Amino acid sequence: MSAEEEPQANYPLHILVWNNDFRALERELPGRDIEELDPRGRTPLHLAVSLGHLETARVLLRHKADVTKENRDGWTVLHEAVSTGDPEMVQLVLQYREFHKASTALGGVPELLKKTLEASDFYVEMKWEFTSWVPLLSRVCPSDICRIWKSGAKLRVDATLLGFENMSWIRGKHSFIFKEEDNWAELMEINHDDRTVTKERFDISQEIEGITLDSMQPAEREVSKRLTSPIINTSLDTTSIAFERTKSGFWGWRTDKAELVNGYEAKVYSANNVNVVTKTRTEHLTEDEKSRYKADRNFLESLLGTVEHQFGAQGDLTTEFATANNPTAITPEEYFNPNFDLKNRDIGRPKELAIRTQKFKGTLWMCEDFPLSLAEQVTPIIDLMARTSSHFAHLRDFITLQFPPGFPVKIEIPLFHVLNARITFGNVNTCSTTDENSPTTPAETPDEANPTKPFKWKYFLKPGV
Repeated sequence: MSAEEEPQANYPLHILVWNNDFRALERELPGRDIEELDPRGRTPLHLAVSLGHLETARVLLRHKADVTKENRDGWTVLHEAVSTGDPEMVQLVLQYREFHKASTALGGVPELLKKTLEASDFYVEMKWEFTSWVPLLSRVCPSDICRIWKSGAKLRVDATLLGFENMSWIRGKHSFIFKEEDNWAELMEINHDDRTVTKERFDISQEIEGITLDSMQPAEREVSKRLTSPIINTSLDTTSIAFERTKSGFWGWRTDKAELVNGYEAKVYSANNVNVVTKTRTEHLTEDEKSRYKADRNFLESLLGTVEHQFGAQGDLTTEFATANNPTAITPEEYFNPNFDLKNRDIGRPKELAIRTQKFKGTLWMCEDFPLSLAEQVTPIIDLMARTSSHFAHLRDFITLQFPPGFPVKIEIPLFHVLNARITFGNVNTCSTTDENSPTTPAETPDEANPTKPFKWKYFLKPGV
């Protein structure tokens, strides 16, 4: 075997994908690592989707290739599927992604609930206040009080803001209840507006009940919406964040700043070098769709605190891409040789990419005698909620940082490229499980008028509460 052929021999699955030999791939998959990365940071599934090889992608998904995996540049399989412009590819990947999402909705929940089992029971409120530098959006930025009850390995979270997508809020009065007993876990989502209850039950040794691939078929309008909208990937860059004490007073008399937050004295810290990076791709859009997207963008988005880099399909960075119709622009010898410099060439449709970086300064109020533990009590709950809420997911990414000593009783951070959030913890109250046999009265149940009143555990799971 020549030195030139040797790199290819190290990636037998990827070579079959490259050649779109899905029948041979089906025979070769048993016993192979289906998530192996090639020299360019792609799994076989990422490679198949980027090249537009539909049947090969179907084989890999049927063999449980990870549809949620990101490639080296942070793009998901769905991102790459949309970039092909192929409705069948998008429909296929969406179906498997939703199936994976539903099947793993409770994945890790038993472990997270067990983490809370040894912690003391509590009630706490998280007040979310949103702001934006976009004038029209700032006027409609809502607030929310997220109420959390914890007793043993059972949790209830009440919220009215479910997420933020396409410059609009997803609202609704919902309760999320997590339970774990013996060898099973359950997630109950209560929609108080529609008066409906959705349950997902997960046996630790089996799959979630009632979830099938056929039931996850995406609607045509969902596929069409993806193909006519930009591909947007927003991430919080925490690699260079640094915390330092905020000062107060006049020059020459400045001291470390401290403030009272809900009755607790807290030291104030600045979080410097907080960057929100937004990547937008438009190579799959028609010229009319690109024009419409550019017209919809608020011009302030590229003026206030934003550094933007454009990479067009005609630029030097995106030439000679290999596609299903042009597989020879990059040869397999070039692609699979890690020592070969592709000189900014790549496979797939030529990317039209804009990268916007906004720099923010976050603020932390750290209390060293707060009655809750961030690691033992609050972080597992944020992990659980991050599975259903995008703003909890962004908060989770931030609190994984190495904070100064204490509990963050108040946090101000950017969540998206146009939104900031202020999260304040307060109204901490221990749950009560006494007097189990007394009759139910409104005064004994937690309600919006008096949410911190101690309550009995048997009313904790009532959907109407």
